[in-house]
Amino acid sequence: MARGRGDGGGGSSPLLRVRAAVLLSAAVAVLSVVTGIANIGSTAVSGPVAPYVPPNLRGVVGFTGALTGFLMLASVVGLRRGLRAAWVSTLVLLPVTALQGLAQSRALLIPGLEIPVPVSLPLMVLSALTLPALLINWRVFDRELDLSATQLSALAAIAGAQLYGTTGAWVLREEFTGVETLTDAFYFTLVTASTVGYGDVTPQTEGATLFAMSVLLIGTASFAVALGTLLTPAIEARLTKALGTMSDSQLELLDDHFIVVGVGDLTGPVLEELAEDNAAFVVISRDPENSQRLRERGYEVITADPSEEDPLRRAGIERARALVAATNDDAQDAMVILTARELNPDLRIVAAATDRENEKKLRRAGADIVLSPSVIGGHMLVQSAFGQGGMEDVAARILTVDDDEDVAQVTEEPDDEA
Repeated sequence: MARGRGDGGGGSSPLLRVRAAVLLSAAVAVLSVVTGIANIGSTAVSGPVAPYVPPNLRGVVGFTGALTGFLMLASVVGLRRGLRAAWVSTLVLLPVTALQGLAQSRALLIPGLEIPVPVSLPLMVLSALTLPALLINWRVFDRELDLSATQLSALAAIAGAQLYGTTGAWVLREEFTGVETLTDAFYFTLVTASTVGYGDVTPQTEGATLFAMSVLLIGTASFAVALGTLLTPAIEARLTKALGTMSDSQLELLDDHFIVVGVGDLTGPVLEELAEDNAAFVVISRDPENSQRLRERGYEVITADPSEEDPLRRAGIERARALVAATNDDAQDAMVILTARELNPDLRIVAAATDRENEKKLRRAGADIVLSPSVIGGHMLVQSAFGQGGMEDVAARILTVDDDEDVAQVTEEPDDEA
């Protein structure tokens, strides 16, 4: 990344700091899985947390460590998308991985030193390093988890089915074989709703049998509906990406073209202006619905996160004439600009600032030109309200300026033209 454009001329690149935080989180997740698997079957618990671990839970420290690692991997996927929920879940899981590392007892003997070193030592060290790295970059992970009402209802149905089955099995535990604790009741509900049914928990009365049948029907229905509701958008997004109107071979032919990233209030006018000028351009949008709407209007769209390198490379950023970032999210635009500037230091980057105070930040991120349409429009409206004439003429001349004309000269107005 060029000095003075991508990182303000000094200090580490914000983009590199974010990538380091995500990579550290991924490393913690992998180490948690590995150390958890290495400690499966171990009933001994060591370290300062040993006195606080109940005896009946000491045998599960290993596999719960692996489970935490898998949850961390899911959070890392969310971090790559900039999700705030993933950032919060990672912050919660990091101390858990560190504590599990302290509790895991497997150790390796260093040859020559005869000093036992816990297998989980790298996990504890990385967990401690990752926590401040995520806290420093908290502003970047600001994207909200966008779940539809149907998806939220599906998740609530799964939770409700589990609660119904667990509570009922616990209350009717005397009428079941193998149900003595809440853990047993939850286990019964889970294996019944998922249709696994090991057969180790069975009803002994007619009432318990009817209840088990209701758990089976409610649980399987909620799981089926939830899987379809939650997975269908992801499958559709993959198909949309794979079946775009422009193939990779056609994208490779683009040269001296424009790249428009994201979809916002200004996207429509920007694309119409480019189309009227017969300019070659491609849009990168992370939202499948917006991508589909743009495709229906005949525009070429790549459905992907524009702040990542691969979509920008697919769009031919090395050969592009300019990049336009005009979404309604200045933070997202800044991440796109940082990535684009790193991939093509000579690229002309134009950005629209939603908030006026973010203009300098977008310039520091690497934008060559930063405009604030809301500020410009507001100024012209207020001047018109004060009685200043000619605002409509100024706007009209700006809209009709030719590519080879200087806007500053076109908007000059003689003093005696009132």
